[in-house]
Order: sequence, then structure tokens, then C-alpha cells
Amino acid sequence: MEQIETKNNVDSTQTDDTSKKITKKDLLLSWFRWWYANEIPHTYDRMVAPSLLFGLMPILRKIYKKSEDLKEAYKRHLLFFNTQAIWGGGTILGITASLEEERAKKLNEGKAEEALDPEIINSTKVGLMGPLAGIGDAIDSGTVQYILIAIFLPWAKSGSALGALVPWILFVALTFAYGFYFTQLGYRLGRTAVAEIVSGTRIRKIIDGLSVLGTFMMGIMAALYVQVSTPLKWTISGKQFVLQDILDKILPGLLPLLTVLLVYWYFSKKGLKIVQVLLGLIVIFVVLGFIGLL
Repeated sequence: MEQIETKNNVDSTQTDDTSKKITKKDLLLSWFRWWYANEIPHTYDRMVAPSLLFGLMPILRKIYKKSEDLKEAYKRHLLFFNTQAIWGGGTILGITASLEEERAKKLNEGKAEEALDPEIINSTKVGLMGPLAGIGDAIDSGTVQYILIAIFLPWAKSGSALGALVPWILFVALTFAYGFYFTQLGYRLGRTAVAEIVSGTRIRKIIDGLSVLGTFMMGIMAALYVQVSTPLKWTISGKQFVLQDILDKILPGLLPLLTVLLVYWYFSKKGLKIVQVLLGLIVIFVVLGFIGLL
């Protein structure tokens, strides 16, 4: 009888320990909460820290047994925090969950002196939020978004509402999917996850591939939707010469290409001053059109 009771007690303890471990389902819930609430409780003094805490709350409630430890964790994650939602937020969310789990394990065992220092958790977040935000903005907003827009732009041009809706839907789905992957990666690898993202072979190949694809798509968009031509023509010895035909024989789309390169050069020298460029192009094209060059 005593052996049976001992066995039951061991099984009960094992079940309790297992229930405190962070599962893939826990990470998905936390990621969804962070992703959903990312900009909702945005404040000037804390930025998106309330969103991070909202995402971590289910995990923190699960791993901390004592209410004072849980309150301390809540306060810790209400400190200033700001980063890009997908690459930065997903990775840091996973890393933070891993560090909190490590600290909670020692506290729950009554080994407070061996527990991970809370300053390490906070300094890790602060140290990573800037670099990862730069990567995320460049890839998500600067590459993926415009690739999807370029693919479905013909639909929008033909008058279909799907040309506006489908890129947005795909962008949301894609960023949510690989954001959750970064969350799992951050949890699994801890602080070394950043090295995997920044210099890892798989991620590097994805980034390089997106960059090449983005360059191709921008070139295609420039060729299809930047339409610049010249009506200039002249007659020599009874033979008519059309400048646009001559340019097309040299390089089709030469004038649109030169226009894009001119805009790119201006941006590289003066910064991303879009309104100035638009006004400048209008003035240039009006003048050239008035004198018959375009």
C-alpha cells in the first residue's frame, strides 16, 4: 500500500512539473497576443511595453507559483520597450520567455540565490530591440510588402478590389507565420537566437533571396508603370527619323529607366523627399512637354 502511495505521489509531482513547462501552444498564444495588441496600448513613456507584457502574461502566470514573483515580473516588463513587431518582437518574446522560465524554475525550487538576475532579462531586451527592429523594418516594410504589391498591382490597375486586398491579406499571413517561427527560435536558442537570425545560413539565404526578388520586382514595375516617351521626330533627305524608335532599338524602356535612376540619385543625395520629387517631376515633364521633347 505504501509503495502504491509513493508511486502516486511521484506521478503527481511529475505531472505538476510538466505543467509548468512552456509549450508550443503557450508560445503561440503569447505570440498572438503580442502581435494583436502591438500598437494598441502605445504610450510615450513605455512605448509598446504593455503589449509585450500582455503577450507574456499567460506564460508568466503559468511558470511563477508565488504571487510576489509574478508581480515582480509584471513590473519588470512594463519598463520602456520598443521594437519592430515581427523580427524584433517575435525573437525577443521567445528569448524573454526562455529567460523567465529559467528564473522561475529556481525561484519555485526555493533557490533564489541561484535564480537569473532580473537585470539580465531587462538588459537583454533593451540590447536587442534596436538591432532587430532595423532588420525587421528593412525586410517587412521595405521588401516583402512591396513585392506583394508589385505582384498584384495589375489586378488593381484593371479595377479589381482584390489587387488591394490580397497583398494585405498575404502580408498579414506571412509576417504572422514567420514571426511565430522567430518566437519559437528565440525560446529554443535563448540569447544565441540573434546570432542565428543575423548570421544564420538559412535566414541569410531568405534575406538575400528577398533582396534579389525585390530588385527584380522594382525593375519590372518601373518598366511597366513608368511611361515616358518622346514625340520628337525630324526629316533628313526625305527620310523621317523618330527619336523614340531609335531609343527603343538601343534599349527598350530607356527613358523610364533614366527617370527611375534620376529619382534614385536624388533620394541618395537629398534623402527620401517624396513630395519634392513628385513636384519636381511634374515641373520637368510640363516644361519638356511644352517644348515638345516629351
